Amino acid sequence: MKLFDRPGFPNPARIRIVLTEKGLDSEIEFVPVDLIAAEHKQRAFLEKNPVGVLPVLQLDDGTYVTECTAITEYLDNLDGDPRLTGRTPREKAMIHMMQRRAEAEVLDAVGHYFHYATPSLSAELRAFKSLDWEGREIWGRRERDRALAGMTTFDEVLQHRFFLAGDTFSMADITLFAGLMFADAAGLSATPELTALSSWRTRVSNLPSVKNRSGQAFEPEDLQRLGF
Repeated sequence: MKLFDRPGFPNPARIRIVLTEKGLDSEIEFVPVDLIAAEHKQRAFLEKNPVGVLPVLQLDDGTYVTECTAITEYLDNLDGDPRLTGRTPREKAMIHMMQRRAEAEVLDAVGHYFHYATPSLSAELRAFKSLDWEGREIWGRRERDRALAGMTTFDEVLQHRFFLAGDTFSMADITLFAGLMFADAAGLSATPELTALSSWRTRVSNLPSVKNRSGQAFEPEDLQRLGF
């Protein structure tokens, strides 16, 4: 299999954590894609994923699988032990529910703030996005507030659970962890009083599959090119 991604970015990081959790790192050929130069918006990449986003998993038969949840489902079920996406109907329901909330309320909200209310994108990538519409910064700041509110919500959830969907580490935790990683880079770190969220993040950071991926959402050179 091949994984088209960019090391250190939030969504690619989600799948790299999954690969390590499932012991599949050696089964994957990693193909780097230059996000800063908008390689993912060029025809060659769009033939793999018309939406133009990373990561993309290419299966042995040439099939392309996109969307982190779909890729995670596929990888998690290869060995017949889907511990990241749920073994029972109840586990699946809880994990997918919390995964979607983490994606919408933190990861996506941070992304919208980053793209629309900060001087974030390279000139190459701006050429492919319409970012100068009236009200974009106001909307971006609203998404910032949504992300911060989401962190508070998850702090409340984690006061009663060891992990987001229950007692075991799952896809939902990976998504929220990536969202907080992105938030750090965008200057939206969770406030110190969110102690349950902080304790959870420390637990996740110390997991073997995550331990070496708990730094900034971007590589240092990417941060410089993005204006941070």
